[in-house]
Amino acid sequence: MTFHLNQISCEARCHPSHALRLATLFGALASAGSLFAQAATNVPPLTLSSAVAIAVGNNSQLVSLRAKVQAMKERPAQASALPNPMATYSGMDMADGGRWPDTREKRLMVQQEFPWFGKRDLRERIAAKDAEGAQRELEAATLDIAMRVKESFYDLSSVQRVIAITREEQDVIGRMVKIAQTQYATGSASQGDAIKAQTEVTLLKQKLWELQSQENTLKAKLNTLLNRRVDEPLAALEPPKDSGFAGDDAAPLFAEATKNRPEIRAAQTQIERYELQKKLMEKEFYPDYKLGVEYRGKESEEDMVMFTVSVELPFWQSKYRAGVREAEKLREASQADRETAERQSALDVQDAHFKLQTARHMLALYRTELIPQAQARFKASEAGYRTGKSDFWDLLESERFLLNAKTMAALTEGAVGAATARLERAVGADVAHTKND
Repeated sequence: MTFHLNQISCEARCHPSHALRLATLFGALASAGSLFAQAATNVPPLTLSSAVAIAVGNNSQLVSLRAKVQAMKERPAQASALPNPMATYSGMDMADGGRWPDTREKRLMVQQEFPWFGKRDLRERIAAKDAEGAQRELEAATLDIAMRVKESFYDLSSVQRVIAITREEQDVIGRMVKIAQTQYATGSASQGDAIKAQTEVTLLKQKLWELQSQENTLKAKLNTLLNRRVDEPLAALEPPKDSGFAGDDAAPLFAEATKNRPEIRAAQTQIERYELQKKLMEKEFYPDYKLGVEYRGKESEEDMVMFTVSVELPFWQSKYRAGVREAEKLREASQADRETAERQSALDVQDAHFKLQTARHMLALYRTELIPQAQARFKASEAGYRTGKSDFWDLLESERFLLNAKTMAALTEGAVGAATARLERAVGADVAHTKND
C-alpha cells in the first residue's frame, strides 16, 4: 500500500497538532496495509483432499443428485400407505312435484380399502430399491467428479512445476549468454554464439506464455468443478503426495472393483428390484377388498348399523400375466447389465493399472537415469565450451536436453497422479488401502 504526499508543510499553515494527527493517520493506514498484505500471503495452500471435499460438497450436479436421492427416500412411506378411506352420505326425500316415495331415509357409510396380504410390503420394498438405485447413481457421479478434480489438480500442479523449471532455466541461459559474451570478448568464440543464446532466451519466453495459458485453462477447469467462477483466484496448490500404490498384480483390484463399483451394485439393485416386481405382479391375481360400516336412519323406524365387505374381482388376468413376463424380462436385462458392468470394470482396472505402472517406470527412468545423464552432459559441454573443446551448439543442445528431461519428469509426475485417480475410479476405492499380495 503506497501513499503519495505532495508537500505537507505545517511551519506556517498547520498547527503542530494537525501534523501529529496526520502522521498518526498515515501510520495507521500503513499498518493496515501491512496487515492486509500479510493476511494475503498467509492464505493456506489448496490440498488435493480439500479440493475433492469442496467439489463433492458444492458441485451442482452432485447437489442435484443428492436432492433426488432424498426425494426418492420419501417414496417407500407413500407406497406402503393405505388408500384414503371413503365416506358416502345419501338420503331419500320427497322431490317437489315428484312421485318418489318419501322415506326420509339417511345413510352414512365409511369404507377402507385394503390391498391383498403382502402387496403393501412389496410396494414399499420396490420403492426402497428405486431409492437405492438413485443412491448408486449419486455414488458413481461422486467418483467421477472426484476423479476429474484429481486429474485437473495433478495436471495444474505439474504445469506449475514446469513453469518454475522454465523460469529457473532462464538463469541458466543467462549464464550461457555471459559465457558466450566472455568468449567473444576474448576472441575464443564468434558473436553468433551470443546471438544464439539470446534467441534461446526469447524461445523460453514464448514457452512460458504457452505454459501460462495452459495454467489459466486448468485453473478455470478446476474452479468449474469446485462450483466457483472460472476467473476466481485459486490458492497456491500444495504439491500432492504420492499414493504409495505400486502393486504389480492387478488381480486384487478386480475383486475390489466387483465389490465397490457403483455401476455393478446398481445393476444388482435393479435385479433385486425386478424380482420384487415379479412377486408383486403374481399377487395381483389375488383380489383387494374393502371393509365398511354403514349407518342407516329412518324417521319412522329404528336406526341401523351395517357392516359391508367388498371384494375386487380380478377377472381380466391377462394384464397380470403380461406384468409378470415384463418383470422377468427386465430382470433378465438387469442381469446382462451387471455382466456388462463387470466386464467394463475389469477393462477399466486393467487399462488404468497398466498406464499407472508405465508412468511410474517412466518417472523412475527420468529421475534415476535421464536427468543425471543430462546434468552430467551439460556440465561437460559447459566446461568444454569454456576451454574451446566444444562448440556452442553442443552446449545449447545439452541445455535443451536437460530442460526437456526435467520438464518431462514434472509432467510424468502429474501423469502418475492422474493415472492413480483413474485407477481409483475404476476400483471404486482408494488404491492406497488395497492389498496386493
